Amino acid sequence: MASVPARAARCAPKAVLPSRPTVVLERADVTVIDLGELRDDSAPDRPARPPRAVGRPYRCVAVLLAALVTLAGAAPAPRRIAATVPGGPGAAAFVVDDRVYVVEPADPERGTGRRLVAYRVTAYRPRALWQSPLPGGGIVELARMVDGRLLLTGRTTNDAGWETTALDATTGRLGWRRPGAAFLAGDVVFLYTSDGDGADETRRIDARTGETLWSMPTTSADLNLSRGPAGVERVVLAHDSGLTEVFDAASGVRLVARDLRTGEPPFRGRAVVVDGLLLVIDAAGGTVTGYDLDRLDPHWNVPLPSVDYAERCGRSLCLYRQDGGVWVVDPATGATRWSDRRWVAATAAADGLLLVAELAPAASSVLAVVEEATGRLVAEFGEWQVVPRGDEDGPMIGVRPDGDGRLLVAELDPAVGQARIRDALPGVLVADCRAGALLVCHRTDGSLVLWWNR
Repeated sequence: MASVPARAARCAPKAVLPSRPTVVLERADVTVIDLGELRDDSAPDRPARPPRAVGRPYRCVAVLLAALVTLAGAAPAPRRIAATVPGGPGAAAFVVDDRVYVVEPADPERGTGRRLVAYRVTAYRPRALWQSPLPGGGIVELARMVDGRLLLTGRTTNDAGWETTALDATTGRLGWRRPGAAFLAGDVVFLYTSDGDGADETRRIDARTGETLWSMPTTSADLNLSRGPAGVERVVLAHDSGLTEVFDAASGVRLVARDLRTGEPPFRGRAVVVDGLLLVIDAAGGTVTGYDLDRLDPHWNVPLPSVDYAERCGRSLCLYRQDGGVWVVDPATGATRWSDRRWVAATAAADGLLLVAELAPAASSVLAVVEEATGRLVAEFGEWQVVPRGDEDGPMIGVRPDGDGRLLVAELDPAVGQARIRDALPGVLVADCRAGALLVCHRTDGSLVLWWNR
């Protein structure tokens, strides 16, 4: 279960956010470049990549998307830097709706502790709404809005564990503070906790009060959430022993349980819920088995060695190798449609197309578009770094240095292979930006620059 906090911190399902006021931007001066070399021939064979780092199972698809298109030509002069706000080298900024929340670290020399400052951004101007002391220490990594509460999740001091703090979004008043990593599914909050000695627990909590609605031990088990039309509908626990349990997400009542390894010794494989299927990955045996979630009956079993993780990609399932590469399989039968050792991530880009990525130096990805049915290479693109988003709406923003001390900012459109150059920001740290209704980046002097991307 060590991977659950990692998913909570990086790839947790996002809350359903209220609509935001639209910021109308002048687009007459926007440069549009149609990028990528369209290909009719098949992709050449590529050498196998070295093994990836441990912890990739809970990858964020947004990391793949934001690195899409090669940007060419000269960038326009900066146009939309509306303002800067104080921050400091150790500050963390988060975009939620039309607000920017800045977590300022403690300053022992001044005798001040951590504090949270909220800014409302309207008419291209930030206005400080409130500031509030923030208890504890460590580093805040996620900020999400749920039912009027701002939830901050991060590592505690000395990286000893995880902690989640809830504040009233209107006033900044502290609501509740709990150990554990919060991960969201719509307006539902789950809290994963560990005592450090291997005893793990998952709870569903009330976002407004922090009250526990139900809890279950999750030691020595893979925890997965199954989503449906109403959001998260089922919680699936796959234990090391082979026992697999499916629970109702609202009540915590167990719906079905089955030993999927009857008559065989226990194993430590991986269980993943993808699009209504439970996939049991037996790395030692080199197989993947697909089960339905209603009765846990097996649907198919296929030999696929060294599978690390699986996720939905278009109408297919993408199964990733431990040493790099992907199998694209039919979810109904498990039959392999195609495979490629180059790609380490994939997601739907448009009907019948997948956006795929291979690793690049630093935090960038090298992107391409392939046919979902065949894997045929359609277009190749360059290296980009994603800008993490606080919501699921709005344009995809990619950034990279331009070589002249500026940060190139582009709006990326994977369906048509276009990059719309928006700006070139001077003195901005490339690896430290976040996006939402606007873009927030650290400057080299420690301040935070606000840039409107709509």
